[in-house]
Amino acid sequence: METAEIRRRFLNYFESKGHTVVPSAPLPAIDDPNLLFINAGMVQFVPYFTGQAKAPWNTATSVQKCIRTPDIEEVGKTSRHGTFFQMNGNFSFGDYFKEDAIRHAWELSTDPVEKGGFGLDPERIWATVYLDDDESIDIWHNKIGLPMERIVRRGQEDNLWSMGIPGPCGPCSELYYDRGPAYGPEGGPEVDEDRYLEYWNLVFMQWLRGEGPAKKDYEILGDLPKKNIDTGMGLERMASILQGVDNMYEIDQVRPLIDKTQELTGKRYGQSTSQVAGESHPDDVRFRVVADHVRSSLMLIGDGVVPSNEGRGYVLRRIMRRAIRSVRLLGYEKPVLPELLPIARDLMGQSYPELVDDFERISSYAYAEEESFLRTLKHGTAILDNAVEETKKTGGGTLSGSKAFELHDTYGFPIDLTLEMASEQGLEVDQDGFRELMGEQRRRAKEDAVARKSGHTDLSAFWKLVEKFGKTEWLAYETLRTESKVLAILDKGESVVAAGEGRIVDVVLDSTPFYAESGGQHADAGALVGSGFRGEVLDVQRPVKGLVVHKVRVLEGEIGLDAEVEAEVDPEWRVGARQAHSGTHVVHAALREVLGPSALQSGSFNRPGYLRLDFSWRAKLSGETKSEIEEVSNRAIREDLPVSAQYMTLPEAREWGALALFGETYDETVRVVEIGGPWSRELCGGTHVSHSSQIGSVVVTSESSVGSGQRRVEAVTGIESYRYLARERDLVGQIAGEVGAQKGDVLEKVRSIMQRAKDAERELETMRGKMMGAQAGEYAQQAQQIGAVKVAAVQAPDGTNGGDARKLATQIRGSLPAGEPGVAAVAATSGGKASLVIAVNEAAKAQHVSAQGLVKAALSGRGGGNDEIAQGGGVAAEQAPSLLDAVRAEIGR
Repeated sequence: METAEIRRRFLNYFESKGHTVVPSAPLPAIDDPNLLFINAGMVQFVPYFTGQAKAPWNTATSVQKCIRTPDIEEVGKTSRHGTFFQMNGNFSFGDYFKEDAIRHAWELSTDPVEKGGFGLDPERIWATVYLDDDESIDIWHNKIGLPMERIVRRGQEDNLWSMGIPGPCGPCSELYYDRGPAYGPEGGPEVDEDRYLEYWNLVFMQWLRGEGPAKKDYEILGDLPKKNIDTGMGLERMASILQGVDNMYEIDQVRPLIDKTQELTGKRYGQSTSQVAGESHPDDVRFRVVADHVRSSLMLIGDGVVPSNEGRGYVLRRIMRRAIRSVRLLGYEKPVLPELLPIARDLMGQSYPELVDDFERISSYAYAEEESFLRTLKHGTAILDNAVEETKKTGGGTLSGSKAFELHDTYGFPIDLTLEMASEQGLEVDQDGFRELMGEQRRRAKEDAVARKSGHTDLSAFWKLVEKFGKTEWLAYETLRTESKVLAILDKGESVVAAGEGRIVDVVLDSTPFYAESGGQHADAGALVGSGFRGEVLDVQRPVKGLVVHKVRVLEGEIGLDAEVEAEVDPEWRVGARQAHSGTHVVHAALREVLGPSALQSGSFNRPGYLRLDFSWRAKLSGETKSEIEEVSNRAIREDLPVSAQYMTLPEAREWGALALFGETYDETVRVVEIGGPWSRELCGGTHVSHSSQIGSVVVTSESSVGSGQRRVEAVTGIESYRYLARERDLVGQIAGEVGAQKGDVLEKVRSIMQRAKDAERELETMRGKMMGAQAGEYAQQAQQIGAVKVAAVQAPDGTNGGDARKLATQIRGSLPAGEPGVAAVAATSGGKASLVIAVNEAAKAQHVSAQGLVKAALSGRGGGNDEIAQGGGVAAEQAPSLLDAVRAEIGR
């Protein structure tokens, strides 16, 4: 049974039982401060389980896309775990409980295929339950008919579920399937969890847990107000069972990626085993990494994540680069994503058709990232050369752990690549130091995760306010001023009854005209004014759905609970905000008109007079293209296009062609903003002008790269665009005055001045070379004979840099008598330090004179190079003469 069919049957079964089918949330965990990515099927339902919000349905079912990245380097080392997986789930919010949850799972698992079930053999199913959960045992044995010998009691760590922090928890019952003696010894899941494969976990969420470790030994505080059901059936696990394959890498949605990689590399998967017991062969690990990470990358980019150097984008970049590197280690040197990504699209497109529709955008990011990384690999030798040279200058033979970590962290170099390249240049790598720095990075990441977890409980105060007062009446579209009542005042999260002059507090009103920051639009500015009180509104946010919170600095008097206030938005601020947000839509439409439909917005920010828009594009925009985008934008403004907003369902909006921001979560009812009809049609909750001419004008101020396949346009609007052009005009005037040219001739004049400067620099360089050549001849004539070798030991003028010293040494060597052993030694001083360069000719090398040996002798073992030319340094400038003496002494030995 194909994986897509397993998914379809699961949803159909629970829909037939009255469950609402809820779409998968996007992989980025936008609404949960604890997580980078959704990592479990129940994450999007957490507010309903915790009581922070009322569930819109009594029962629900979903197939949730999940990413788990606790330690990416471990992926592929076993065949059981991967980065991306899908979790089938059914959920009850105070509706049914244990008996129905168990009955549903048993029925769907064992019903014949022709009746819509999975057709598992009931004689091979085992169940585990929490130690003292006699109720579940009774249901399994007396109502389902499962024999007692196939029901296993397990402890808190295995069969008591919680989120790892204080909150809802409960016992769980896990279903295991016996895959037969070929997979291990008999005896149930307590004996072998490879043979007895867990495929479904039924969580009976009924208690509230207290502080304590994540897995066990925490206190149970009492019962929840409502008993809930949260189940998770691993889709890939079930597919491996129903398809009769060993593991998730063998199923229909993954194995074709391994097969194609075999075809490209000529290597075979699963043909050989490791010499170390319990470990996979390195090539098998690489095959799994490629298959898992390519599929994960497709799903992440599909949900709006783009490669970058921080946060979610950094995780994606690591995943992609690990896949690319693994293919190269298997022997394939060409770009591989154009070969594998379309296969992943076709495999996953049955379940997620949006991947097919959006593949042009997805592939543009992926292919650009691979091109970027391949360039990094290509220039890797040059990157390492500097580090190697610095190491050898100090006489070291080991590349520092900090440098290896920098190569890994900054350039994306896997440590094995650094080890290989350093070894080729005669250096070892401080692997202990590297691992220590990696450990520090992981510890910081864990500390950040703990800090994010505390943010989840911080929201509880806001949810309680929603429960107590209901949603804020939000009137930002209708008015700039409301008569409002103060419902709550919070100081650092704690409720207070009043706040006096100078304090900054969070204020909740029953109604507000203020726009809360969202959708890339900055929050409104303004004031709260009451009897004997005035406060400045610094920020406006929606910490939880339905609640608007104002950060207010008390300027005069005291604000107290139940006070009547006038909430007033600064009208000039709002005008500028509307111009900037509508300007963002106009620039986005202009980009798509000029560059094509694949130039889609991936993020934006706007505030009065300013806008920033990120979009998918793989190349730098030319000056002509930027001018064309600017012109298209301003033509749309001049045409005075109507701007309107309409509400409709999300499917209707998509059918209508409205553009949505990738990775955003939308309600079923959405707001669509149009500018000029279909020319610009986007899902948006921001404030806008009523006609495009009210934007004033758009001036593009910059265009830059913000990651592989992603560009950023910045622009100013309204009065700010006038001020920007005025400053540019004044600057051109000042430059024209300085260079003595008319404004229209400034560019040509500056180019002429720059060219003359370059010509003068080249002439100086030529003269310096001639002078150095003449000096080299004089120094060669002054060479002294030491044994069979002529030695020209020269102290260069103070301030001679390392490059010039090296050039002088080679020129002196070339001026020494041909056919006679000769050595040129140049000591240079610069910046209070002395350096030494030695060049040896072929005749001297034949006498076993080594440049590298002489440098190390003079510098007590430090320095690097080869037998022909070597250099070192780092000693005090006053030691320069003694360096030359040491060279003479070494040659005379």
